[in-house]
Amino acid sequence: MKNFLVKTIANAGALAVAVWLLDKITLTGGSTGEKAATLIVVALVFGLVNMLVKPVVQVLTFPLFILTLGLFTLVVNALMLLLTSWVADKVDLSFHVDGFWTAVLGGLIISVVSWALNAFLPDKD
Repeated sequence: MKNFLVKTIANAGALAVAVWLLDKITLTGGSTGEKAATLIVVALVFGLVNMLVKPVVQVLTFPLFILTLGLFTLVVNALMLLLTSWVADKVDLSFHVDGFWTAVLGGLIISVVSWALNAFLPDKD
C-alpha cells in the first residue's frame, strides 16, 4: 500500500511539473488545495491507465518498438497521457492535454520527473 501511495505522489508531482512547463497541458480550478486534489485524482487515473492499457498497447505494437529501437515508447506514453486527459474530461476533472505533440513532450517530461522522484522516494511496502 505504501508503494502505491509513493508512486501516486510521484506521478502527481510529475504531472504538476508538466502542467507548470507546458502551456497546453492545463489544470484549472479554484484554490491550490483543489488543484492538488485534482492532481492526485488525475495521478490515480494515469496510474490505472498505465497499469491496465499500456501493457496491452506495448504487446500489440511490439514490432514498432523493435523497428524504432524503443523510440515508439514516446508515442505510447503520449497516447496514455491523451487517454488520461479524455478520462479526466469524462469524469469532470479539470485536466486537459491539447494536442498530440504536447502529449509527446508532456509524456517525456512526466517520464523523466517520475523516474527522478521514484529514485529518491522510498519504495518498500
